[in-house]
Amino acid sequence: MLNAIRKTVFAAAIAAAAAMPASAMAQTKPIVTTLGPDFPQSEIFIGNSFFYRNNSMHSQVLGLERAADAEHAHHYRATSITISGGGLNWHDVDSYFRPNAVGSYSFVGDNEIRFNKLDRLFDAAIMMDCSQCPIHPQLKELFTEYARKDADIVRSHGAKPVFFMSWAYADKPEMTEQLAEAYTTAGNANNALVIPAGLAFARARAKQPELNLYAPDKRHPSPAGTYLAASTVYAVLTGKSPVGNSYHASIDEKTANFLQEIAWETVQDYYGK
Repeated sequence: MLNAIRKTVFAAAIAAAAAMPASAMAQTKPIVTTLGPDFPQSEIFIGNSFFYRNNSMHSQVLGLERAADAEHAHHYRATSITISGGGLNWHDVDSYFRPNAVGSYSFVGDNEIRFNKLDRLFDAAIMMDCSQCPIHPQLKELFTEYARKDADIVRSHGAKPVFFMSWAYADKPEMTEQLAEAYTTAGNANNALVIPAGLAFARARAKQPELNLYAPDKRHPSPAGTYLAASTVYAVLTGKSPVGNSYHASIDEKTANFLQEIAWETVQDYYGK
């Protein structure tokens, strides 16, 4: 009987947290709200397994970008450097911008290699810390330290730093507001844009709780979770709505359309547009 009561209370707590409007979960408002007018066409994603699950988030963002601008699809380029379980302090970001290394060639067409002649290696660097690091008592100071260090490194190489706000674990919805505050504060402190993926997860769960955004471990994304995050990234990087985009990855059309709408609503609310 006691276990049943505990389960009921726990489920109610999750439902209540998930039902909170996304705008209420970001107490601090972002200062930087766009990468425009020079929106990026090349990105490096620096993170961990949250990025590389489900054929990698960078490839899904590319799919959305190229579908939206098919005439110039070859202009869009992205790569991903991830360390399993890694935080920002695990990455040697400066080394990712060394000449004739990362991004020096791409696979195109029928798996052919194209050697890139680049004026600038990447336009933007999308960075995320480990899933708990920004709010962990023993690790949050490292997050603040390396958010500053890495933002400075990225700028020194002519790219724009962007922070990726990750999502709450499926059974710890209280993480949403905590992560939103930590990432928004870091973005403001470093004059950097923040991608509100975590708020998009919370909004989707509130509107359609039966849709599973998580892998069985309750923290990594399901295919739908990755697509939602990628749609949110696309909306932020391009300044355009993903709604109606023909690239659906492995997601059925109805679900993809729903996730596109959630991504756009979240971005508009977060930036106050």
